[in-house]
Amino acid sequence: MLKDKYEFSDLLDIMARLRCEDGCPWDREQTHDSLKKYLIEETYEVLEAIDLKDKDKICEELGDVLLQVVFHAQIGKEENEFSIDDVITRVCRKLVQRHPHVFGEVKADTSEQVLENWEAIKKKEKGIKSHTGVLKDIPSNLPALMRSYKVQQKAALAGFDWDNIDDVINKVYEEISELKDVYKSENMERISDEIGDVFFSIVNLSRFLNVQPELALTGTINKFIKRFEYMEKECARNGRKLEDMSLAEMDDLWNKAKEHFSGEQS
Repeated sequence: MLKDKYEFSDLLDIMARLRCEDGCPWDREQTHDSLKKYLIEETYEVLEAIDLKDKDKICEELGDVLLQVVFHAQIGKEENEFSIDDVITRVCRKLVQRHPHVFGEVKADTSEQVLENWEAIKKKEKGIKSHTGVLKDIPSNLPALMRSYKVQQKAALAGFDWDNIDDVINKVYEEISELKDVYKSENMERISDEIGDVFFSIVNLSRFLNVQPELALTGTINKFIKRFEYMEKECARNGRKLEDMSLAEMDDLWNKAKEHFSGEQS
């Protein structure tokens, strides 16, 4: 029987029931590894709900993320690794330890000071004694744009950074020039290296401008799809298909799509 109101303890009980011998075959088969993809998917669905500003969907998707946390905690409990109480204890300790300006005597009046304290405490907790150690501590399985942003952000804290935006932009042009020098060589290893350098330099430009490259690129992808949809609908309205049009005709439609959506924020 469904209840009108559930509490956190109910979620724990339901998950334990699903994982017991006479529970759900699928839930019982899951492991930490098999669940990784679902945690990633659910996290991105939360981000999409936030972008849509859909409060009900945000609530629902946060519940799905919480389910993943509880799922992993139940597996950890069964394998005598950790429990949900251990998870909660660790995050509470972390929050208290890394907010000494709230729970201690340290003074921090600005967000910048808070972040400086946070990084210093984090390094001490993890026994990190070098700037390279900080870079290596960034998860290697982060999406490449996010990881490169964080790597450059941490390197900048060590003073390894450009003085001004013009130098950053010139570096982007330099990397593109190096790519142009090798792209006809058919040496795919060098071409791949140079394309990577171009991406890295553009991410650095994003960081310098305080723009999250992952979010910026996501916005551009969505903008592209919207314009492409406009093109296809215009084709259909005229009884044609995109694949039957010349590139010049498609380019003309693309410009019309840009003009059509010019008043919208991408």
